[in-house]
Amino acid sequence: MYAVIRVRGRTGVRKDIRDTLDMLNLTRVNHCVLIPDTPSYRGMLQKVKDYVTWGDIEKTTLVKLLRFRGKLYGDKPLTDEYIKSTLGYENIEALAEAILKGNLLYRDIPNVKPIFRLHPPLKGWEKTKRHYREGGALGYRGKDINIIIERMLGPGVK
Repeated sequence: MYAVIRVRGRTGVRKDIRDTLDMLNLTRVNHCVLIPDTPSYRGMLQKVKDYVTWGDIEKTTLVKLLRFRGKLYGDKPLTDEYIKSTLGYENIEALAEAILKGNLLYRDIPNVKPIFRLHPPLKGWEKTKRHYREGGALGYRGKDINIIIERMLGPGVK
C-alpha cells in the first residue's frame, strides 16, 4: 500500500498530468491518498512523479492517519464506533491491518472521504523541484514517507 502526497501546485501543469492527478484525487497541495501497489497505479505515479511524493506506509502511521485525519462526508471524524457498525472491524487498528493486507481499499469504506487533508510539514518541504534521492521532496521515498506524514499530521499529534 502506497501513501501519495501532492507536493507541488497547479500552475503550469500539463493537461495529461493534471488529469492523472485528478484520477488519483490529488487536487490540492498537501492532500494524501492511499493506493494499492498495482501496475496501473505505478504507471500513474511515474507520470506524476514531478508533482508528488510516495512511499510504503507502515501500520502505526496509517492508524494515526485514519484516527486524526480520516473524515466521513459531513466532515465528521472516522471513529471506532462507525468502523464497528458499518464494516464489522473491532477498531481503527483492525481496519488499518485490513487495508495494508489488501483486503479492503480505503476508498471503499461507505461515506468516507477518499483523501486526507494534511498540514504542511513541520520545518517545511525539502526542495520541491528535486527528486528525493537528490535532496528534494519529489518521487519515491520508501519507508521515509512515514516520517513526512508524522510531520504533516499537525501539532500535538504524537
